[in-house]
Amino acid sequence: MDFDDKIFVAGHRGMVGSAIFRALTKAGYQNVITRTRQELPLDNSNEVESFFAVERPKYVFLAAAKVGGIQANKLYGGDFIRENLQIEVNIIDAAYRHGVEKFLFLGSSCIYPKFAEQPIQETSLLTGELEETNLPYAVAKIAGTVMCDAYREQFGFNAFTVMPPNVYGIGDNFHPENSHVVAGLMQRFHKAKVNCLPEVVAWGTGSPLRELIYCDDLAEGCIYLMQNYDDGGMINVGTSDEYTIRQITELVADVVGYEGKIAWDKSKPDGTPRKIMNNEKISQLGWKAKTEFRTGLEMMYAWYMQECEVG
Repeated sequence: MDFDDKIFVAGHRGMVGSAIFRALTKAGYQNVITRTRQELPLDNSNEVESFFAVERPKYVFLAAAKVGGIQANKLYGGDFIRENLQIEVNIIDAAYRHGVEKFLFLGSSCIYPKFAEQPIQETSLLTGELEETNLPYAVAKIAGTVMCDAYREQFGFNAFTVMPPNVYGIGDNFHPENSHVVAGLMQRFHKAKVNCLPEVVAWGTGSPLRELIYCDDLAEGCIYLMQNYDDGGMINVGTSDEYTIRQITELVADVVGYEGKIAWDKSKPDGTPRKIMNNEKISQLGWKAKTEFRTGLEMMYAWYMQECEVG
């Protein structure tokens, strides 16, 4: 990418999209375009078509998606599959037809099989059953990945998919029902600290293992790939570090400063037992994440205290 190329970041108000936007502008890219949901509803094919016909961006980062944790996926599965499919179909097709030179689709490690061999390689996709707690979202993301591959194969469209592990960081969603694990824990521990609650209940057994990446690291990885990767398909972008849910929970509590008891509700689902990715592909290209987990949590909590409603 040249510094004056027109670059469209779809989903620039989400955690990953905003991180990509920050990283691009910080690096000196001068023609980064964005649209809010009100300005451009990405699930409206006519609006998306008009946008690409007029703006004709050269590069596209598709980070827009309807996302959430286990509870949100369970409650709103229909919304998750419908909205994500509409966004993907509209943007991938319009980008191809209006001459986008390179297209990055942000996938999710949750689309890998529930019992995939660990660490998970890119070739594991569609080799086993999915985790049922996020099935609608995962199926939609698989469809976007396959669509990128099919358009590359049939039309020569230079599209590929980035597969991140669990993402956390500034700009995350702290909604009590719709948040991911780190943001949900951080919000609950903060409220418990402020209100002097003696106990916080965490879901499951605490035994599942997770790999996490700080949002700004993921953004830099995406930009690095847009500059240096042309092989298509999928590429994992993770840290290769893993923590149990119990370790994550206790570390978040420590960063927040909550000193009460953590109780585990074993009647709640654990989700996938282990999820760490094989990151050899991107490592061989010369990229590595740099933010240590506790440091990322501390930056995230500082942002939360400054920007979000607390107390």
